[in-house]
Amino acid sequence: MLTVSRKIERLINLTIALLATKRYLTKSEIFRTVEGYEGSAETKERMFERDKDDLRSLGISIDVGSFDPLFNDEAGYRIKSESYQLDLGEITPTEMSLLSLAADAWQGAAFADQAQSAILKLSSIGVPTDPIDIPGLSPKLANSSKDLETIAGAIGSSDFLVFDYLSPSLLAEARQIIPIALSNRAGFWYVSGVDKGVEEVRTFRLDRIQGAITVVNNKETFDFPSDFELDQIHASTGTRLAVIDVRKGKGHALRALSTSITDMGEWDQIKVPIYSIDYLTAQILWHGDDVFVHEPADLRENVVRQLQALVMNHE
Repeated sequence: MLTVSRKIERLINLTIALLATKRYLTKSEIFRTVEGYEGSAETKERMFERDKDDLRSLGISIDVGSFDPLFNDEAGYRIKSESYQLDLGEITPTEMSLLSLAADAWQGAAFADQAQSAILKLSSIGVPTDPIDIPGLSPKLANSSKDLETIAGAIGSSDFLVFDYLSPSLLAEARQIIPIALSNRAGFWYVSGVDKGVEEVRTFRLDRIQGAITVVNNKETFDFPSDFELDQIHASTGTRLAVIDVRKGKGHALRALSTSITDMGEWDQIKVPIYSIDYLTAQILWHGDDVFVHEPADLRENVVRQLQALVMNHE
């Protein structure tokens, strides 16, 4: 199991490095920057050839090229982000649940020290990189993989969902809702529905649901709230905002999370809701010196602390 685990980790690190690079990477550069390539030159060659075959068998296309097509340079490798994207088409609630869990695993691996190390090492030897070319990471699902399927089914049939929800005072409160929308925001899943306790639309974060979600058949006619708008629900949650400067043409993942963008010339200033300090910190770290955090102070301190830890790990 240890060998399989290390190989999977190496494949993820290799994929991230080949996605982030702006030019073709030679084998020697790959062996120097990607964690997991060990042993003699011949051993590394065999490992790399098997890794290429494994990635291609997964449908990941690796481009082969050189620095200058007019000269007989050493062959290099990269993965173009546009060829990495998947057209999922229509997917079932079960498939959505499984994809969410897979994205959770990818996110954990992509933000790990070894993966960030590859980007850091490439930059240190003068290889231009752009982590934004790594595809955006899907929202995490902290609950059971059945939760999304259960909620999606209840939305379709307008049945009740019954669950215990962790209140701001950390007390589990019984809730009964008719769900009307399933959404995600900044890495978290939310369900919105008519709360039968107050007869108003409320939004609940799935990772704050305690225990199982029960479906109860609704025998009455349900009228969908005509004035319901999901964007307004998320905007009215009272969440703190981070103020961040983003270089023009960069930080697309952060821009997608923002509630406002102000043109500042070479930079844009964006405001991003803080649903999780750690999640937002990870997004900021990916963009390097293309972003600058103004506030709040605890977010700035967390970014600095993570950068210091990263540097210390590679001194």
